[in-house]
Amino acid sequence: MQSIKSRRKVAPEGPGEGVDSADKQEQLLLSSAIYNGEDLSPFIRKAFSSGKPETLLHHLRHFARSKESEIEEVCKAHYQDFILAVDDLRSLLSDVDSLKSSLSLSNSHLQSVAQPLLSSLDSFIETRNVSDNVLLCLHFVKICLQIMDLCSRANTHLKSDNLYLALKCADKIEKGFLKITPSVTLKRMLEKQIPAIRAYVEKKTNKEVGDWLVEIRIVSRNLGQLAIGQASSARQREEELRMKQRQAEEQSRLNLRDCVYALEEEDDGVDLSGSAIDRSRDGFSNGDGNLGFDLRPLYRAYHIHQTLGIQDRFKQYYFENRKLQLTSDFQVSSMTPFLESHQTFFAQISGFFIVEDRVLRTGGGLTSKWEVENLWEMAVSKMCSVLEDQFSRMQTANHLLLIKDYVSLLGVSLRRYGYPVNALLDVLSKHRDKYHELLLSDCRRQISDALAADKFEQMLMKKEYEYSMNVLAFQLQMSDIIPAFPYVAPFSSTVPDCCRIVRSFIEDSVSFMSYGGQLDFYDIVKKYLNRLLSEVLDEALVKLINSSVHGVSQAMLVAANMSVLERACEFFFKHAAQLSGVPLRMAERGMRQFPLKNARDAAEEMLAGMLKVKIDGFLSLIDNINWMADEPLQGGNEYVNEVIIFLETLVSTAQQILPVQVLRRIIKDILSHISEMIVGALVSESVKRFNVNAIMGIDADIRLLESFAEDLASVLSDAEASQLKSALAESRQLINLLLSNNPENFLNAVIREKSYNALNYRKVVIVSEKLRNPSDRSFFTARGAKQNPKKKSLDALIKRLKEAS
Repeated sequence: MQSIKSRRKVAPEGPGEGVDSADKQEQLLLSSAIYNGEDLSPFIRKAFSSGKPETLLHHLRHFARSKESEIEEVCKAHYQDFILAVDDLRSLLSDVDSLKSSLSLSNSHLQSVAQPLLSSLDSFIETRNVSDNVLLCLHFVKICLQIMDLCSRANTHLKSDNLYLALKCADKIEKGFLKITPSVTLKRMLEKQIPAIRAYVEKKTNKEVGDWLVEIRIVSRNLGQLAIGQASSARQREEELRMKQRQAEEQSRLNLRDCVYALEEEDDGVDLSGSAIDRSRDGFSNGDGNLGFDLRPLYRAYHIHQTLGIQDRFKQYYFENRKLQLTSDFQVSSMTPFLESHQTFFAQISGFFIVEDRVLRTGGGLTSKWEVENLWEMAVSKMCSVLEDQFSRMQTANHLLLIKDYVSLLGVSLRRYGYPVNALLDVLSKHRDKYHELLLSDCRRQISDALAADKFEQMLMKKEYEYSMNVLAFQLQMSDIIPAFPYVAPFSSTVPDCCRIVRSFIEDSVSFMSYGGQLDFYDIVKKYLNRLLSEVLDEALVKLINSSVHGVSQAMLVAANMSVLERACEFFFKHAAQLSGVPLRMAERGMRQFPLKNARDAAEEMLAGMLKVKIDGFLSLIDNINWMADEPLQGGNEYVNEVIIFLETLVSTAQQILPVQVLRRIIKDILSHISEMIVGALVSESVKRFNVNAIMGIDADIRLLESFAEDLASVLSDAEASQLKSALAESRQLINLLLSNNPENFLNAVIREKSYNALNYRKVVIVSEKLRNPSDRSFFTARGAKQNPKKKSLDALIKRLKEAS
């Protein structure tokens, strides 16, 4: 086919020569606008405005005629192309006719050849359809058999209570076979029975969980008792270890090297970790152990609910029921005293949270940490409330201590599982003062009973165990040598009885303060121990001394008791320090003054008072002194000999009972009293005057007393014997002044401070005037002789002292 020639643009012919130049120009512009496709409206508007539309029409017709030749040429070219195309089409139609004849011939030949094959193909297709139907039927039968097998297995598992396996069978049927079940009847049955199986499984597991919840309450109580018992055993082993350590420290302190190895003993077969509880921490208890702690029913039910897809509902069910159980456990029976029921109360709560800790750690998300913490906070709040209420009602220290110990063991056992117990310990600390007040009250009654039973007799010990129990146990011995038995102790039975009461107080106080969250509590124990000694024991002893002591022997024994109790007080503070875990050197450094000082002073004052009464009986013989004796007595006056005999007898007797320091204080007080009585006799109005011979006799008396004091150096030290002599200072200085050649030296401040510091001005004046009595002029001056310078000095002394007064 020939290609179509492109159209040729024919240029417009120019206007006729007859047209004027203006028209020619306008025609060219119009032709150019048409060629360029511009808008012709300006030309039309111009033509009508000028009133010459015929000219515009003429120009347009001229342009159209100029295009006719171009159109003619284009049509001529297109006509040639059309003729060529028609020729080609006619040639193609002849070729098509020949091809159609060839195809018809081939088709006839193919039909004759393929007819048998088509018959065979139809037979094959029919046979294959039958085969497919048979195979599909067999497949459906196989599915039904599998379904029936799963149903049979599910029934078997249900009968044998293998609920999880039955549920898995139902799930497998639902997910794998329900949609492809060929039998409508079977499908309807499955759609009905699968939900029924699930409902039955859920109901069955909920019943098992309900039974488990009932059983776990009993198990929890036993479990809590076991855990608290193990904590108690561990505490006891710890106390034994501390005791061995204290013994080793004490022995090391005393350089007893043969006993240093006591701490290396081991407890064979003791499981310090504790517990049958920990042996099953990371898994399930087998249900037949000592604990009987089996979580399998709970976990099985949780697993089944997870399989059912309703684990959140089961979690809520479990949490609510456990919360109700805990609330029920909080009930305190008003019919049973709390002292009898407190162990069951706290053991039940302890076991509850031990179970919850196990469920939290091994339950696979059955409970959350937040839920357990909420339950624990609720339990702590309730336990604190119960303790506050019960402690406020208790009036017996021992009852409060028993409950405190059990609560502290509860805290120890649950702290191992990560539960915070500070709130419980704070409640115990809050009632510390009340406990000690009750304890002080009990000790006050016991001490009163012990003192009331005292017979004021020295304690007789026939056996060594009695000595160990009453003396060594409180470190009352004066020597490490065991005495021969029977042994008569230098104290009465009151001393060990009171020591046992105080020791029991210390141990109870330490027991209450121990394991209460406060590590350093020695200062608190010491504070209450001081109160016991200074407020209770001291007051009771003072009361006993003032009301029940009669006779020197009883007073002496009470004074001896006080000296022994002074040694016992050192033991008390050391014992408190040891039990509190404080080194003895720190306890010794912190010891204050003797807390029984009032009772000791009262006992010694009473003994001294009774002895002074005896002494006063002998000193009454002073009235028999010849104050105007013609010559001095060399052997002393009668009264002083009686006094010295009494004092020597007293010392020999008191040495058997009283410690040296107490004896020194008593003798010093007596000698001071004797000195006062001698000076009092010289000052008294019953003695009007006396001479130097009488004064020399008194000097001999004082020398005898000083000699007695010096003889006590074998019992006391030289310094202490010198102190005893100082008790006679007033009488000695007064006699020395009267016998002095220059009595006026008393006015010299230096000499007075050195030699006469114990004298009173008024007494010196009174005694000096009695010695200066003019009726006794023969001593100071002979008839017709000069005035004696001693008398002159004495007169000057009296005059100056009177002026000063």
